[in-house]
Amino acid sequence: MNNLKKLGLAVAGSTLVASSAYAGALDVSGKAKISMKSADDDEVTGNSFSMDKGIAFTGSGDLDNGMSVSYLYKMSDSSHTSSNVLIDMGDAGVAGIGRGNSGAGIRTVRYKLPTAGEEVWDDTDTDDNGIVGTGDTNALYYTNSFGGVGFSGSYHKDDDTEKSFALTYSGLVDGLTIGYGNGEVGSTQDQMTMFVTYSMGGLTAAYQVAELDNSGATADEDATGIGVSFAVNESLSVSYGIWDVDMGTGTDEESSGVSASYTSGGMTVGLVSNATDNVAGASGEDTFKEVSVSFAF
Repeated sequence: MNNLKKLGLAVAGSTLVASSAYAGALDVSGKAKISMKSADDDEVTGNSFSMDKGIAFTGSGDLDNGMSVSYLYKMSDSSHTSSNVLIDMGDAGVAGIGRGNSGAGIRTVRYKLPTAGEEVWDDTDTDDNGIVGTGDTNALYYTNSFGGVGFSGSYHKDDDTEKSFALTYSGLVDGLTIGYGNGEVGSTQDQMTMFVTYSMGGLTAAYQVAELDNSGATADEDATGIGVSFAVNESLSVSYGIWDVDMGTGTDEESSGVSASYTSGGMTVGLVSNATDNVAGASGEDTFKEVSVSFAF
């Protein structure tokens, strides 16, 4: 290739890069959290104080064909937590690839009980028993709405193909949302969840059931949850919930928790108190309490 052609390609490449940068935008946000945690007296917890930091990059831009593209990259304490690249095709929906967070498909409805802090099983049920969710590392995403029905689907190809979808509808009564999710983890597990949420003023209540049907000798998991939250004012919220899981062994795992949060500007003070009886079907109780202060930038 002669020097003239090289120069022409270099100028064209620079023009493309400049055009892309001009058409889009990239935003950066961050968070920091200081926590004091306590667990059961018989557990070795070490230092009860901890901190967590996170940063998120979000970008978007318009394409020449009327579509737009968006980008997300999150990391916490130098660990990649979630990311996606999505193309908004207007009435044809949004498609792309991603990983982490709520993702797409059944993961978007994995836990719908309202909370002012953490899920009621957080830090006590380390296996997340009764919680649905298919593979989400470099999974294909698609979301759209049809006549008031929201659709979200995911497809993850690995050693076992994992696929799922979720449907939501909010057109029956003001404040009422119903939803259904279904997924498959290859030939090893079938998943299903249904929920209903209702909001009126500062009050939100929800009821949810979930089923994880395992193949072979592995016991199935059937979960039932009820939760309620109340926004006392624009700054203060409180919540209570329970999450019971039939582990198929004759002993149910029972989780309950209370959370509260107070927000002032970019600062939030949070309180969490969770307890789980018969973790994974084994007798005994595990408790967890946390006081935290977080900051958003």
